[in-house]
Amino acid sequence: MDYFEELESGRLNQKEYQKTLKRLKKKKNKEVDSAFEEFHEEAFESIDCLNCANCCKTTSPIFRDIDIKRISKKLKVKEKEFINSNLRMDQDGDYVLKTSPCLFLDTDNTCSIYEDRPLACREYPHTNRKNMYQIFDLTLRNSEVCPAVVTILDQINLKYK
Repeated sequence: MDYFEELESGRLNQKEYQKTLKRLKKKKNKEVDSAFEEFHEEAFESIDCLNCANCCKTTSPIFRDIDIKRISKKLKVKEKEFINSNLRMDQDGDYVLKTSPCLFLDTDNTCSIYEDRPLACREYPHTNRKNMYQIFDLTLRNSEVCPAVVTILDQINLKYK
């Protein structure tokens, strides 16, 4: 199955994922975190983000002040200039990119500021964190963007059905 077939499969399974994640809220956090960590590691053994880059093509990370400062310094522009040219405030009051795909995404799906990328990019798709139950809604949304999340949720679904 290619990455886009995987995403379509994830879209079709949203209700099933929701049910499973709802059941997981009753489990011990450590058990849930451990399962996500295990399936995260397995998924990324076979999935190469550079073959997909759908996250960079369709969504924007949140840019924290420290990210803006670091990226502006890298680009040798003033922070205000970087913000005014490239970012907007979203409905939650966070800075995000004005446009998609990401302006730092190169044609070979690499990131031109990889070493200086925002924390949200570094942590994406957020499936190997502690207290996963706190971000189940985000995990569901990410399953519409990231084939790795679909793979992870499929495994979680099988384990906790």
